[in-house]
Amino acid sequence: MHNRLFIIKSRLSVCKTLCHSLQLKQKSIDVIRRNLRTSSKMANSKFDYVRSFETDDKILPNVWIVVRIDGKAFHKFSKEHQFDKPNDDRGLNLMSHAAMSVMEEFCDIVLSYGQSDEYSFVFHKTTNLYNRRSAKIMSNVCSLFTASFCFNWSKWFQSDELKYPPSFDGRVVLYPSDQNLKDYLSWRQADVHINNLYNTAFWNLVLKGGMTNAQAEAALRGTVSGEKNELLFSKFGINYNNLPAMYRKGTILLRKKVKTSEMKNRRQLIVPLHVDMIKEKFWTEHNEILDKKPSQNYEFEKTVEELIPKLVQLQIEK
Repeated sequence: MHNRLFIIKSRLSVCKTLCHSLQLKQKSIDVIRRNLRTSSKMANSKFDYVRSFETDDKILPNVWIVVRIDGKAFHKFSKEHQFDKPNDDRGLNLMSHAAMSVMEEFCDIVLSYGQSDEYSFVFHKTTNLYNRRSAKIMSNVCSLFTASFCFNWSKWFQSDELKYPPSFDGRVVLYPSDQNLKDYLSWRQADVHINNLYNTAFWNLVLKGGMTNAQAEAALRGTVSGEKNELLFSKFGINYNNLPAMYRKGTILLRKKVKTSEMKNRRQLIVPLHVDMIKEKFWTEHNEILDKKPSQNYEFEKTVEELIPKLVQLQIEK
């Protein structure tokens, strides 16, 4: 009899504990419900109408999305930071490093192309990033690029201080066909040749020829490409076609599967190329860009120059 009473009391004690636990849970649920009701009231407050002023900037489906960023007042920025003229390897590589950071973040970017103080990012036409909201895509690319430029400054400029933060503006441009996209990139690469040839001639006249800026401008006014090439060769012994391809063709960033002596297996990395995009050969060799195929294997050229670009080495070391 004593044992039965003990068992009954024990069961009653367990029941009381369970009831108490359930009451606490119910109180927690009630608190959550009250908070949700409060949040709902806040979301539907009398001020909610202001959302109607936001514009719908969703991009049309099935079009190539290009985000192009440009440095703001970079003539002043490069002068203040004593960039080499006409081309500064540190600055150009830092721009590509910042672009690489953007590509690592957004996998729908199939190609990036940079020259001077600008970079273009090509999002595949099937992307649904940020529900294809134009402002969201552009602002994220622009802000990440700028942040990476500042963050990685010392990797390329070592002890040279970043005296003030640069800024970049951005725009979104849409291209409905593959040919439109090819023509856009051809336009940007043709711009590299025109600008770099002029700048190379101009700064050699100033730095080596002893001319003032105004005198160099006057000497080059009205000249065509052939005349600038002849001027560089006859006056300064420079064969323009022998200058680094990065200066003459800009930098293309593509995702490729690479393998180095430090790696057991191939890895997909972002590889810088300095080749001609205008000819159809480029699009045939890199057909994964338009067709969104898996990344192709890539072998680094065995030349007397650095075998593995620093941009690739930085990814391997992560």
